[in-house]
Amino acid sequence: MGDKKRQDRLPRGVYERELLRLQVELVKLQEWVRAGGHRLVVVFEGRDAAGKGSTIKRVTEHLNPRIARIAALPAPTERERTQWYFQRYVDHLPAAGEIVLFDRSWYNRAGVEHVMGFCTPEEHVRFLHQCPIFERLLIEDGIILRKYWFSVSDAVQEQRFRARLEDPTRRWKLSGMDLESITRWEAYSRAKDEMFVHTDIPEAPWHVVGSDDKRAARINMIAHLLAGIPYEEVPLPAIELPPRPESTGYQRPPRDLQTYVPDHAATLRR
Repeated sequence: MGDKKRQDRLPRGVYERELLRLQVELVKLQEWVRAGGHRLVVVFEGRDAAGKGSTIKRVTEHLNPRIARIAALPAPTERERTQWYFQRYVDHLPAAGEIVLFDRSWYNRAGVEHVMGFCTPEEHVRFLHQCPIFERLLIEDGIILRKYWFSVSDAVQEQRFRARLEDPTRRWKLSGMDLESITRWEAYSRAKDEMFVHTDIPEAPWHVVGSDDKRAARINMIAHLLAGIPYEEVPLPAIELPPRPESTGYQRPPRDLQTYVPDHAATLRR
């Protein structure tokens, strides 16, 4: 069964070629946003280990961090808990010429906060009522809003959790909250279904990304984002490198007057 799944995955060569082509288009989208003073918000939600973070990484890999930034908010402070729920998210919305990718967003209240009891039933109901109003206000003000839900099967999620346990570079990704997502799988499913009923609105619909195959999920999500925005290639100004001027006699100071990083790479060549 495992061999069958590997065979069904998008081949790496095909994936890498298409990803590069799409990333070139993302740079064009970025320049269109910058030059036109547009504001783009992309919301990434979904199951734990569904591939949101790795997709965001591929989206931003070649973009200007001054234009495209990631908003991944920590748990609210005591002061933020007393604010209007959407208030701290408003601070991270883009200004003209900016793109903001929300690695989880205000939808925390409909998911983890609701399932784990971090908000009251009244706060949850209020969120489901206010969220469509909030998003309509954003769109009415000219913000381009796109929402993606990354869907992963329970078997693949558990497989990815086990892989994180064995990988020292990804062990930090596995938290107690992640483990709760295994034992509360159906509770999260019901919460997501209820959330969709209230927030899958015509002005800001949800787009579901099947992510059992991470490569395909990244390609599908990026292609869909690009296809849904009427961006155009912005002509860039012609640039010519100036000729290097003749030396005026400058000499670099001796190496022993500066502290160099040890050549660790040299030890690997031996």
